[in-house]
Amino acid sequence: MQPVNFSLQKALFPTECTYLREKIQSSFKYLTNQSMKKLVLLCVLCAFFSKSSFSQDTADDKTIKIIRKHGLDQSKVMDIAFQLTDVYGPRLTGSPMLDKATKWAQEQLSSWGLKNVHTESWGPFGRGWELQHFEAHVVEPTYFPLIAYPKAWSPSTNGAVTGEVIYFKANSVEELAQYKGKLKGKFVLMDTIRKAKVAFEAPAKRFSDSSLLEMANAPKPTPRSLRNFGFGDSEFSKAMRKMLYEEKPLGTIDRSFAGDLGTVFISGASAKEGAARDEGAEVLPQLTVDAEQYNRIFRLAQSGVSVKLGVDLKATYTNPDKMEHNLIAEIEGTDLKDEVVMFGAHLDSWQSATGATDNAAGSAVMMEAARILNELIKETGVKPRRTLRLALWTGEEQGLLGSMAYVNQHFAEIKARTVQSLKPEQGKISAYYNLDNGTGKIRGIYLQDNEATRPIFRTWLEPFKDLQANTITISNTGGTDHLAFDAAGIPGFQFIQDPIEYSTRTHHTNMDTFDHLIEADLKQAATIIASFVWHTAQRDGLLPRKPLKMN
Repeated sequence: MQPVNFSLQKALFPTECTYLREKIQSSFKYLTNQSMKKLVLLCVLCAFFSKSSFSQDTADDKTIKIIRKHGLDQSKVMDIAFQLTDVYGPRLTGSPMLDKATKWAQEQLSSWGLKNVHTESWGPFGRGWELQHFEAHVVEPTYFPLIAYPKAWSPSTNGAVTGEVIYFKANSVEELAQYKGKLKGKFVLMDTIRKAKVAFEAPAKRFSDSSLLEMANAPKPTPRSLRNFGFGDSEFSKAMRKMLYEEKPLGTIDRSFAGDLGTVFISGASAKEGAARDEGAEVLPQLTVDAEQYNRIFRLAQSGVSVKLGVDLKATYTNPDKMEHNLIAEIEGTDLKDEVVMFGAHLDSWQSATGATDNAAGSAVMMEAARILNELIKETGVKPRRTLRLALWTGEEQGLLGSMAYVNQHFAEIKARTVQSLKPEQGKISAYYNLDNGTGKIRGIYLQDNEATRPIFRTWLEPFKDLQANTITISNTGGTDHLAFDAAGIPGFQFIQDPIEYSTRTHHTNMDTFDHLIEADLKQAATIIASFVWHTAQRDGLLPRKPLKMN
């Protein structure tokens, strides 16, 4: 029997048939002439049935060259990021500044030629919040200004107020009694000391080859649910809140749970009952102080020295209709225009900085991807087969509220984190691509346990190896808007990004500013995402889907 030419085998068997090809190769020595005939026939059939899917997922070199030109050489991403941060930041959900940012983005997308640019309301969200004035300092035993920020939805103080600090040390309902009648007119310290650590390691990093290899070899992930903000509420915590609101101190003070050297991690205030954004919710003024300064105040108070703070906080509640809005824009498709490829990021942020890495970076990249795709169409005259739909979400920081509302409105009815029923549009969306892990460059993609997309994405990443984007992992990353789509059985993906200093310095901190954006990384991300969106739109079929569990 003549040996079979292996190069012929490989040509007949595309990537999807690798396993079958290898099994046949191992069996060659046992084949008869009749068996060989059957093998050749099998090869031809495999090639025939796989040719369409294999060829359609080959990256288009001409298209990628044009995308790279507009994304890397003629980028506008930093201009977009500047507007979303220095001009229209911060962008707290429900705030006037978020409305201004949304309006600017809407006008910008329209000026580029995108169609059907509009907002879609969801809610009710509740009241918004806007900070108008704030200052805080220690006035006794010596003066020094504080690096401190009011938590979102904290109410105003009654003008400039001064009060002594008292440490609220209680771990049981019984221990609360010692503070009865002692908190009124004081600032209550809610935390113990947090010892500062010397930073022997750099706060910023990129993924190493070994860490990327570990991601690529990760096992099948455990299914992840949508982000759950329904934390438990113990008897003690309820009793503590009840006492605080009965005593009515001037405010509560906590320290940043992480960060040092002036970095303050901060989010939203808590209410006596429900959420602080709820209409009519009773909320005490609440401040978060830089850890080192909190430690100093704590040590002085614990040693018996009287410490007094001066605080002047003026804030107003906004958003009279209690509704919020996502921003949607489209590039219309052609022969498959009723089908959709979506890409997006959340536009809202927290309040202590300008929300640069969380998530003006993602919003700027996605807007830039839309601009690049529009330029591609202008230059080539080729339009996408499917409609391309950009979405900028709101309410992400409060629990994926905007994206979940959109998914429920368009794709599926989801209750108690379970799909109750699907809507017709659910079957016409090919994929949703998301970006929300800071300023770092894209290093690959999380498959979200959708193994069938691996060979497709491998082909699409191939042209970007020179940009260090070539890792594919079956793993998932959580905590952002792609989960809303995944919950509805839609292929939803988040890209792997270099962590840079996201968790150590910028995520939800006063340091989340334009200065911490890396221009080259944002250009790279916009370029790769534009390519992914385009190639998804040009496929003959929708991207493969995972099995969907329904109620």
